[in-house]
Amino acid sequence: MFTTLLQVALGGAIGASLRYLSFAGAARLMGPGYPWGTLVVNVAGSLLMGVLFVTLASKDAMRLAPFLMTGILGGFTTFSAFSLDAFVLWEKGQAGFAALYVAASVLLSVGALVLGIFIARGALQ
Repeated sequence: MFTTLLQVALGGAIGASLRYLSFAGAARLMGPGYPWGTLVVNVAGSLLMGVLFVTLASKDAMRLAPFLMTGILGGFTTFSAFSLDAFVLWEKGQAGFAALYVAASVLLSVGALVLGIFIARGALQ
């Protein structure tokens, strides 16, 4: 368990560094005003999650998932894990649950962010 935790931690550090560099690169290439970095990271991370999911499973190499999928891609973007979760529900024939998961994740997450902002702003006054 400790070895797996170290793999996730190392991968997370690599992924977070790649996310930072991607944000900086997107801002330099496309300019400010639109969250291009977030969009690029979410789409690229989801693409890579799909490739890794199939590749690791087909090569019986899921032992690398903690480092590659949870660590690197989790540090790069958690949107890739969200995307995979939604796809797995859909692939299992649970399209309704997949749609509910997507809607609930987006609405509850944005709602929680707004609530957190209101709480923090109220605490600061």
